[in-house]
Amino acid sequence: MTRSMTGYGKAETVAADGKYTVEVRSVNHRYGEVTVKLPRQFLSLEGDIRRRVSERFKRGKIDIFIQFEPAAGGSVQPVANIPLAIAYHEAFSQVRQAIGSNDPVPLSLVLSQKDVLGTQEEAATLESQAAELGTVLSAALDRFGEMRIKEGEQLAKEISSRISLVSGLVERVASRAPAAVAANGERLRERIARLLGDLQVDEVRLAQEVAILADRMEITEELVRLRSHFKQFDSTMALDEPVGRKLDFLLQEMNREVNTIGSKANDAEIAATVVELKSELEKVREQVQNIE
Repeated sequence: MTRSMTGYGKAETVAADGKYTVEVRSVNHRYGEVTVKLPRQFLSLEGDIRRRVSERFKRGKIDIFIQFEPAAGGSVQPVANIPLAIAYHEAFSQVRQAIGSNDPVPLSLVLSQKDVLGTQEEAATLESQAAELGTVLSAALDRFGEMRIKEGEQLAKEISSRISLVSGLVERVASRAPAAVAANGERLRERIARLLGDLQVDEVRLAQEVAILADRMEITEELVRLRSHFKQFDSTMALDEPVGRKLDFLLQEMNREVNTIGSKANDAEIAATVVELKSELEKVREQVQNIE
């Protein structure tokens, strides 16, 4: 199954403590790179989030955006620091006794001291938050993965179509090769005849030269390897795993064989077909850059 490296997925849920939103998006990248942006209270979960994403998606620059909106109302509550309040009361009492005052220590005085009264977030524990966030993350990754598969299927169709076109061009070269060798041999005969004029042509030596020329123009091995690469390409595309790098390697090998054919052929028709081949292979390579 071919998967694209580009995709987008989003999921959200409203829990008792607030609203969780996760967005996942990715672009092409030679390797796998995961970036996570999340609220401070979730920083301890970042490593686990990276691991979960990396286990499912091997290539692409993947950005994870996590937002949390606390529930409205009841998000904070007053908190009394009892030990601190007692300490302040005892300190004031000691001062009262030291100065010989009989006035009681007012409660308002104790409560007005710094940190005696405060507030704290009425949030769920990190464990329950992690569970909520994990559920939303899974949903977003599922949708993200579905989009990558859908785009990958479309890419696979386009690539297969172009590979079929490339294969047809290779067969055009294969069918032209014998005629190209014969044409070059005939041109060699004519050239030698013009140079020798009325002198007798050494047919044995000429046959040797034609044989050497034909050997230099021999492209059978390159054609065989190209056909093998096409088969490998098709079978690799069908694998249910990341195949982008393997496909890119096979395209490099195809280009190498096509370049060799172009340097050997010495034929205008084959040369023109080689230009078409290189152009189509480059288009395939551009599309393969999008595959995981």
